[in-house]
Amino acid sequence: MFVELMPLLSGRTVMITVARENDKMLRVNVIPKKLREDENPALTTPLSYTGTPEELDAELGKHLASYVECHTQLGSTLAQAKAEMEAAAKAAQEEAGRRLLSGVRKEQRSRLPVVTLSRWRQERLRGSRQ
Repeated sequence: MFVELMPLLSGRTVMITVARENDKMLRVNVIPKKLREDENPALTTPLSYTGTPEELDAELGKHLASYVECHTQLGSTLAQAKAEMEAAAKAAQEEAGRRLLSGVRKEQRSRLPVVTLSRWRQERLRGSRQ
């Protein structure tokens, strides 16, 4: 069971609970701990497995291996999607900037005022105080 958990444990804490359901059955819960407040909730979905002690001994390792594999793939997919969205947003911002400047003739571009973000904030603060 712990061999199957090792890939998941390399990057996160996991809480394991075991409870007796009745005279013959046990319930095992494997609950990944949230790493960051903004983390996708899918990465903390618990695994709950109920069975006899013999079934748990025989099958829990296989279920854990499958769970850890899905968890790892989901984490990779989410990270890849986030990187792609950030790249698309950056490309869209750059394209919008190019389009804005393409409407201005070259000789006009040199006369455009350069406003830094801090200067823009200062000007907005001055305007809101008046």
